[in-house]
Amino acid sequence: MRTEGSQFFTAIGLHIDMCNNLHMATNLAIDDKLIEEARKTGGHRTKKEAVSTALREYIQRHKQQRILKAFGTVDFDPAYDYKAERRRKRM
Repeated sequence: MRTEGSQFFTAIGLHIDMCNNLHMATNLAIDDKLIEEARKTGGHRTKKEAVSTALREYIQRHKQQRILKAFGTVDFDPAYDYKAERRRKRM
């Protein structure tokens, strides 16, 4: 016998499973020669693998560029003793 509460938890479990494993089908018009070259160059077996890797690398590169842009904008304290901070007892 199902109760309203058990249906709620079943729905929550289904939602969690779907969100953790959700892969949205997407149609993109990508140059066949370009994706084939990327697949071969990267040693990928599938187009999906090549595109997923390319997107991860794209995101990583842009995050690195944001860090580089911040370079020189943080004040430096020459008196700061990072070794003393390491020795300091933590609670």
